[in-house]
Amino acid sequence: MNTQLIIESVTNEHLKTDVPRMDIGDTVNIHCRIIEGDKERIQIFQGVLIARRGRGMNEMITVRRIVDNQGVERMFPVNSPRIAKFEVVRQGDARRAKLYYLRERVGKKRRLRDRRRGLEQFRLVKEEPKTEAPAPEATGAAGGGSQD
Repeated sequence: MNTQLIIESVTNEHLKTDVPRMDIGDTVNIHCRIIEGDKERIQIFQGVLIARRGRGMNEMITVRRIVDNQGVERMFPVNSPRIAKFEVVRQGDARRAKLYYLRERVGKKRRLRDRRRGLEQFRLVKEEPKTEAPAPEATGAAGGGSQD
């Protein structure tokens, strides 16, 4: 048996199963367990998912957010026991695999388009059948004259 297959079969037991589908450009909430002394609390880190790398146990995501006009990026292992929960807040429309270009953007240029935008045309709108009203007959006096 291949060595890589043996490693994957052992690590598959430890993979998290409650990870939602997260794509590049999505705004996500990551609930991190913070341990301070003998106390444990949950801290939420909300930002835009700008990169994913690795697979299986080695999968990492990079999340970027702005705090006091300063960009903050954190890398999280997806299968870490320190991560309590992932939430997808908003789905962004990205056409790149890595969104490193957002680092140079400032202000409204930093925003990504919403993936749900423009779906109104695909919704099934129940329309009533239109009945055409008969066209009013044109009379010579009211019609503005006739052509000879």
